[in-house]
Amino acid sequence: MTELSAFNAPSSGEKKEFWRWDETAWVDESRDWRSAKVLTCGIDVGSVSSQCVICADGELYAYNSMRTGSNSPDSATNAFAGVTARTGLTVPDVQFVVGTGYGRVNVPFSHKAITEIACHARGANKMGGNSVRTILDMGGQDCKAIHCDEKGKVTNFLMNDKCAAGTGRGMEVISDLMQIPIAELGQRSFEVDVEPEAVSSVCVVFAKSEALAMLKAGYTKNKVVAAYCQAMAERVVSLLGRIGVEEGFFITGGIAKNPGVVKRIERLLGIKAMETKIDSQIAGAYGAALFAHTLVLKQGAAKPLAAAA
Repeated sequence: MTELSAFNAPSSGEKKEFWRWDETAWVDESRDWRSAKVLTCGIDVGSVSSQCVICADGELYAYNSMRTGSNSPDSATNAFAGVTARTGLTVPDVQFVVGTGYGRVNVPFSHKAITEIACHARGANKMGGNSVRTILDMGGQDCKAIHCDEKGKVTNFLMNDKCAAGTGRGMEVISDLMQIPIAELGQRSFEVDVEPEAVSSVCVVFAKSEALAMLKAGYTKNKVVAAYCQAMAERVVSLLGRIGVEEGFFITGGIAKNPGVVKRIERLLGIKAMETKIDSQIAGAYGAALFAHTLVLKQGAAKPLAAAA
């Protein structure tokens, strides 16, 4: 599938935001949503990013992934608008909407809210197949280790949300500090002569100070990034070790796009993460849309919310 970048590079007079990742959107142009019997929507409002996924008869039809704004209702509305702009589809055209993520209860046009843990498991199951058993959701400001069965039903989970140092937001801070575009951090982390030790700090503020100290000590930017990627991998593996990792290991969230972290996690675990052609950031919203589809089939088509028209 081809993704359309909605990222606008700053003009020469603006301060470059190295942390800013590409917002993406996609539509299955081989289908016409008007021919679908059941249209459902999942909205995942996370701390850093928000996604909207549309499923047509239980299959992925369109999505939009963008930066979360100043409040959850607007972020949900804007995420949906990104799909509307490309399809002409509107909220009243959708039979059921499920909200998920930390802002799930504030999606103004949702019929139901479901936790992101359940939605990421369901989405990973659809994206990776029924052999998915262990899911690592590396979010903007927290990290979750999830076990699920062959149907994508959660059987166990652990969560670490004490600090942003092991999350996407922490990586954004390092990207801006090093003045390296966030999409390049992963590859740059391997461009070192010797693999450095991980940064020791577990707080993103102190990790930033430690990174500055490493630069002053003569470390290259690449080596500092490598040390931070290693630290993230070690923290994640520690979390996974408390719940146990099985074959069928799947990573969701934006950090799944960073090979500098992913490959180090794989090396520490001795297990390779499953691959997918679908954007890993939409797993939660995808799972929410799939839950919505199941609810429509069980309950009958839901009446669209008049307030959302």
